[in-house]
Amino acid sequence: NLYSDECVLVMESALSARDRVGVQDFLLLENYNSEAAFIENLRRRYREGLIYTYIGSVLVSVNPYRELEIYSKQNMERHRGVNFYEISPHIFALADNSYRALRTERRDQCILISGESGAGKTEASKKILQYYTHICPTRNNTHTIREKLLQSNPVLEAFGNAKTLRNDNSSRFGKYMDIQFDYKGAPIGGHILNYLLEKSRVAHQNHGERNFHIFYQLLEGGEEPLLKTLGLEKTNPQHYHYLVKGNCPRVSSISDKNGWKVVRNALTIIGFNEEEIQELMEIVASVLHLGNIQFGEDEEGETHVTTEPQLQYLSQLLGVDGSVLKEALTHKKIVAKGEEMISPLSLEQALSARDSLAKAIYGRAFTWLVQKLNQSLAFKVKCSSIIGLLDIYGFEVFQHNSFEQFCINYCNEKLQQLFIELTLKSEQEEYEAEGIVWERVEYFNNKIICDLVEEKHKGIIAILDEECLRPGDASDITFLEKLEDTLGGHAHFVTHKMANGKIRKAIGREEFRLVHYAGEVNYNVNGFLDKNNDLLYRHLKEVLCQSGNHIVNQCFHADELMDQRRPETAATQFKLSLAKLMEILMSKEPSYVRCIKPNDAKQPGRFDEVLVRHQVKYLGLMENLRVRRAGFAYRRNYEAFLERYKSLCPDTWPNWRGKLPEGVATLVKHLNYKPEEYKLGRSKIFIHFPRTLFVTEDALETKRSQTDIAKEGNSQSVCLFHLAVIVIQSWWRGVKGRRKAKHRRQAADTIRKFIKGFILRNEPRCPDNEYFLDHVRFSFLMEVKRNLPKSVLDQSWPRPPPSLTEASEHLHRMCIRNLVNDYCRRIQPEWKKQLEQKVVASAIFSGQKDCYPRSVPKLFVATRLETEEINLKVLQTLGTDNKYGVAVTKYDRHGFRARMRQLLLTTSSAVLVQEAKIKQRIDYGTLLGISVSSLSDGFFVLHIPTTDSKQKGDLVLQCDHVIEAVTKLAIMADKIHNVNISQDSIKFAVARGKEGVIDFSSGSDLRVVKTKNGHLSVVRLTHLLIKKYKAEKCYGFG
Repeated sequence: NLYSDECVLVMESALSARDRVGVQDFLLLENYNSEAAFIENLRRRYREGLIYTYIGSVLVSVNPYRELEIYSKQNMERHRGVNFYEISPHIFALADNSYRALRTERRDQCILISGESGAGKTEASKKILQYYTHICPTRNNTHTIREKLLQSNPVLEAFGNAKTLRNDNSSRFGKYMDIQFDYKGAPIGGHILNYLLEKSRVAHQNHGERNFHIFYQLLEGGEEPLLKTLGLEKTNPQHYHYLVKGNCPRVSSISDKNGWKVVRNALTIIGFNEEEIQELMEIVASVLHLGNIQFGEDEEGETHVTTEPQLQYLSQLLGVDGSVLKEALTHKKIVAKGEEMISPLSLEQALSARDSLAKAIYGRAFTWLVQKLNQSLAFKVKCSSIIGLLDIYGFEVFQHNSFEQFCINYCNEKLQQLFIELTLKSEQEEYEAEGIVWERVEYFNNKIICDLVEEKHKGIIAILDEECLRPGDASDITFLEKLEDTLGGHAHFVTHKMANGKIRKAIGREEFRLVHYAGEVNYNVNGFLDKNNDLLYRHLKEVLCQSGNHIVNQCFHADELMDQRRPETAATQFKLSLAKLMEILMSKEPSYVRCIKPNDAKQPGRFDEVLVRHQVKYLGLMENLRVRRAGFAYRRNYEAFLERYKSLCPDTWPNWRGKLPEGVATLVKHLNYKPEEYKLGRSKIFIHFPRTLFVTEDALETKRSQTDIAKEGNSQSVCLFHLAVIVIQSWWRGVKGRRKAKHRRQAADTIRKFIKGFILRNEPRCPDNEYFLDHVRFSFLMEVKRNLPKSVLDQSWPRPPPSLTEASEHLHRMCIRNLVNDYCRRIQPEWKKQLEQKVVASAIFSGQKDCYPRSVPKLFVATRLETEEINLKVLQTLGTDNKYGVAVTKYDRHGFRARMRQLLLTTSSAVLVQEAKIKQRIDYGTLLGISVSSLSDGFFVLHIPTTDSKQKGDLVLQCDHVIEAVTKLAIMADKIHNVNISQDSIKFAVARGKEGVIDFSSGSDLRVVKTKNGHLSVVRLTHLLIKKYKAEKCYGFG
């Protein structure tokens, strides 16, 4: 195979030229414990334009800061299906290895990309995504998904990336993306998780840095009409307070105008409609206007807004009332014991509230954007397998390290812990599978540092949360003091107060130092509490919950205002999301890309040894190399090893006819391998020392040179060989042609049978139509399988062919019965009782009473009266027999005077109570029936026998919960079929032989009066008038 030979030659040319370009796998370094040798190997390869190197299965990538001709489609094809070690190290080789493992082993994969800002993590993830969208098989509907997967990158970069001192396109959030594949290996969807967006950048940037790209792209590339509606000035970032902090409005390497075109096009491809794009840009513009809002103090010291035009633009863009927003920016609302208090903010507090609002709006809009991307990338059918891409911030050590660096470095500690555990685990599993004795490897276990940060009750995060939540004057300094009291004496924690003389000079009074796996980092506690609380004043939340901007409205839920619980702190949220990420990664087979930045100046060809050494240390590369080299430097399966080196032994050349292990044993014996230099496993050979492999490679090069010389003098043999090749090729073409013809004949027979069966589809089953009928039956059953109802209420069912109508009905009934049984098994006793009552209410009132539809979504309660509301004397009389109580209005039988009463339902009777006195008791056995009107009033009449001397006549009652009360009474009295719903009037017994009438009608005013004819007239509002009445009452008009 010429193609495979080319791949092998690429690898071997690098191996044989190792003195010039270094080794392509660090496992082959002789002095693998030397950091200097490690960095020198990186330098050699970087100098030759070889930016990729392996550490076993880990890929180390050095940012070239220039375009390389190694990412073309031709290069992608060159790596497709090629063994991982058969070709020079490349990001495509690692991506292809993960993909092939996904297809062959049917186990989900993940690729973890890490490195500091500017090392090329984002570009690496983009190259992997491009590779999969190119080499994976296609389906009819996967082209759109491929485009959406690719276009999700520019959108996320626009809203989540920014120019920093180290990188012009730095990701300011962590990203984990699942690429979902079907059973054929075609990409069919995706899902994105985002972590710890750097929201503080919205309101503040360091000198030489910029805000998020989208702000500049909108100003530079936005169309004039769009900018006019947003109240923005084109190409003028200097006019906006949030864009001038870093004093870096433009960057030579970034075209914001082109960036806008790319993002605008990507949003359309992903599936955003014009209204959503407009509202998204309104949010971006609102953040800029919010930054320009300034405050002043009057003579009394009260804070007020001094920039009315910006406030007007802001209220328009957010769709809120300007005066309400203005008050919320200068006042805060406190709710204590059910009472609300408004207090003014100081000038400093108002500025802080403004910045908090900007960060909250942008942060939640970013979360909404990711959710929208996930909706667009979602695929309805369950995926078969997944490859995850983790592009997350590397270890960060700056001159000034704060809360963000603390979280980022904690994340890297967890990833390092996972990395070492999985590396050791995979090594141990391979050794055990091959029958090689596993020797325990000593390594630094950073669990002690992870526990220091995350341990319950006494970890740094727990102490930080406790300080944020405790009453009293908590501050960043008290937090530092609490750390000293709790963690004093820990080997990996020290502060200025606790340090000795030499270390104390290097730690500020407001700093604490953690000794991470990668080195020491000082963290300044200023801002820790505020950033961890990440709170927004309730007053501002209330305003945003009323926003006319649909995106803002979705981001700020009214439920937040109802929830009295304090929201989780930023550190706890991050810890929990990180724990979920670890679970995801542990469930997958990992591959690793470690990205290195060669210099801070972003110049191609420049290799800063100090900077690289710093990253090699922080990425834990030497630790990883040491763990891998604790066993064997080189391992290959028997077939590949024998195929490569068989020419070095007369017994194995040209072909070995025996078993592979025996052939390899024969070969290494001929090569004089010593017992300590290698081990033979079940399917692989393990070579301990790199020099053993190098000697073998040199011998192979010498052999090839001798063979080439011999070939030059034997041209006749070459011609005969060429002729033999032609004969074999022609014979093989004949075999393929005959196979193809046979396949076509079979296909034609199948099509012929199908067409004939279709023509005879309505005839009785016979040999001519049985193939078609079987196909129809199978197709219908598969469609049923794919479209089974998801719930009892789902009435959908595939339409059956005529021959399967009866079977379809049986299947449908069985499916619904199964769903009903599942539902009934899962239902709770309380909910079952609720449903039974609702079913009775439906049987009585559905289609009969106007107010019934409004009662359907409202749950029936156990009682409308608390125990304290019922007189103690009454309770003692009734005992524990009281089942339900509700406040009612009783109307006298003669004068129809309204009197407040309580209606109590016991197991045997209905009791009417006035304070401590039981006014009337009606046994359920004597109750003749219940009458209600068909209108929306709350009147109901209890009919009692006139022969009962203990009773004074029928009982006329009014209740705000008439549907609930009548339903419960009908159930308890077993009078479900004795509820009468009257259209115009209800007649009732006043006394023996006397009759009263209640007339019901609709009108514009709600009133209950006694008419001249002695009837009780109830005028009830219609459904539309009720709405109007409630609205007027709400706004104070009625």
